[in-house]
Amino acid sequence: MTNRLADTLSPYLRAHADNPVDWYPWGEEAFAEAQRRDVPLLISIGYSTCHWCHVMARESFSDPQTAAQMNAGFVSVKIDREEHPEVDAAFMAAASAFTRNLGWPLTVFTTPDGRAFYAGTYWPPLARGGQPSFRDVLTAVQEAWTQRRAQVLESADAVVDALRSARASGEAPLPDMPQLRAAAEVIAGREDPLFGGFGGAPKFPVAPTLQFLHAVGRGDVAGRALAGMAASELRDADGGFFRYATQRDWTVPHYERMLTDNAQLLDVARDAGAEPIARGIADFLLATLRRDGGAFGAAQDSESWIDGERSEGGYYQRAPEERVDLAPPAVDGKVLTGWNGLAIGALARAGVAYDEPAWIAAAEDAARAVLAVNRDNRGQLVRSSLDGTASAAVATRADIGLLADGLLALAVATGDAAWATTALDVLGAQVQADPVLAAQGIPTAGDESDGDLPSGTAALAAAHLSAWRLGAGEEHRDAASALLTTVTERAVAEPFAYGATLRVASGLAEGPRQVVVVTDDPHGPLAAAAREADADVIAVVSPAQARAFADAGFELFEGKDAAGDAAYDCRAFVCRLPVHDAAAISRAR
Repeated sequence: MTNRLADTLSPYLRAHADNPVDWYPWGEEAFAEAQRRDVPLLISIGYSTCHWCHVMARESFSDPQTAAQMNAGFVSVKIDREEHPEVDAAFMAAASAFTRNLGWPLTVFTTPDGRAFYAGTYWPPLARGGQPSFRDVLTAVQEAWTQRRAQVLESADAVVDALRSARASGEAPLPDMPQLRAAAEVIAGREDPLFGGFGGAPKFPVAPTLQFLHAVGRGDVAGRALAGMAASELRDADGGFFRYATQRDWTVPHYERMLTDNAQLLDVARDAGAEPIARGIADFLLATLRRDGGAFGAAQDSESWIDGERSEGGYYQRAPEERVDLAPPAVDGKVLTGWNGLAIGALARAGVAYDEPAWIAAAEDAARAVLAVNRDNRGQLVRSSLDGTASAAVATRADIGLLADGLLALAVATGDAAWATTALDVLGAQVQADPVLAAQGIPTAGDESDGDLPSGTAALAAAHLSAWRLGAGEEHRDAASALLTTVTERAVAEPFAYGATLRVASGLAEGPRQVVVVTDDPHGPLAAAAREADADVIAVVSPAQARAFADAGFELFEGKDAAGDAAYDCRAFVCRLPVHDAAAISRAR
C-alpha cells in the first residue's frame, strides 16, 4: 500500500511511504481519526540516519502481519524528530515515566487526545533476552485499552500532571566566574584520563560542554577530548566525525554523521588551534553535506548498499581508494534552519581564522538559501525545507537563536552590516508553539538542558549575547540574562548537561574584549595581528563598513570610520586610543 507519507517533506517519512502500515503524518487528522474510532494513537518517532530506526522498519513496519495488527488497533503516526523537535521532546519527556532507556526509535502509546500511557524504544520482532516482541507489546496495549480503560486513563492523567508540575521553575541569579570555574572543574573531574572525553561507553563528543570548558580556561580538557576523537575511528578519513562511539576508546562508531556535531566540532577545533582537524571538518561539510542551492543537509546515513545488501558502516570501513566504486551513504537533504545557523557561524569564524574566503562564501550561500526558502507564505521562518519546498513545521526557539547567531558571525566575517541587521530581524521574530501540541493540550517538555546542541533557551541567549557584544544595545544583554535566570540553578547543579547555557553565562559574567580594525587592507599586518588576539569580537572593516554598522545601530563602530589604518582595543565598550602599529595589539586579554 501507499500511505499518507509519500508527499511529505521529510526523507524519513518518505522512506516509510510503502510500509503496509496506514501511517499518518503529525497533524490534527490523526487525532480526529483516533477519536472517531476510539482507539489509541501509536506514535513512532525517529530520523532518517538512525540505524535502529531502519532495523525496526525492516523487521516490524514492513511486515504485513505486524502492520495489520497496528492498523486494526491503533492510529499510527510517524514523526521525524528533526522536523518536529518540540513534539519529540514532549513525547520523550512523557516516555521517561515508563522507561529509562530513552532513544530512537521512540514508540509512545497515547489516548486519542494525546496523553501518553505507555512507551518504549526498539522492540524486536521476536521476544529475546527478556525483551517482549513488538507484536506482544501491541497485544498487551490493546488489551489494556479495551479491558482496563480506567487504569489506562489514570496513568495518562498522572503523566500529564507530573509533566506540568515539572515545568514550574523559579529564577535564580546568574553565576559569577568563580561559580562557573567551579562548574568547569566538576566537568573536568569526569575526564577519561586515558582516552580523553568523559565517562565510559557509549561516548559522545558533547561539543557544547567542550566549548564551555574552553571559555572558562579549561581548554586543556577540551583539547584532549578533541585529540582523542580525531585520532580514533570516530573521525572518518575525509575529516568528518561520526555521531558517537560505542566503546570507551572512541572505537566502533555509530556511523551516522550529523551536521550539528560537525559544525560545533569545527568551532571546538578552531578554539583548540587544531587547524588540520578544522580543515577536515570544513571539507566534509562542503563536499558531503552541502546541497544544491548552498544550504546544508541534516546528516549522512550510517547505512549504504554494498554487494546488494544494506551495510551499517561498511562504506566507512573501507579505505578511501576502495570507496571509489561504491555508492556513498545517502545524505538527508532536509535543510534545518537552526542547524544551518550552526554551520554558517562555524564556517564564518573558521574562514576568518584560517584565511579561507571560500568557507565564508559558503556560509553566505547557506544563509541566503535558508532565508529565501525556509519561510511560510507569510514570510515567517519555518523549521525546515526539502528540495526547495518549505515545511509547515514551525521554527523553534533554537532555530531562531542559532540562525541569528550564525548571521551575526557572518556579519563580522564579511564586514557586511546587512547580515547583522537581518540577524536582529530574525532574533525579533515571534516564536510559535507547535500548533498540534497546543490544540491537543499536550504538555511541552521545555528544552532547558543542552545535550548534543544548545537548547532553545541557550541558543536565544547566545544570539542576544553576540548582538550585545557588537553594540546592538544593553537590551540584548538584559534579554540574555533574563533567559538564563530561568535555568541557572539547574545549570550550576548539573553543569555537564548545560554546556551551552554556562558558556553564555561566562560571557555575561565578565565584560567582553572587542578589537575593531578599520582599514582598506583586510589582509595587512594590522588586520592579521588583530585576528591573533584573544577577544570576543574581532572585526576588520573598511571605513565605509564601519559607518554602515554604526548607522545600523551597532554602537561599537561609532566614531571609528576615519581614514587610515587604525585598531581599537575595547574592554566592555570602553576603547583605548587607536593604534596604528600591529605590534601594539596585545594577543593576550
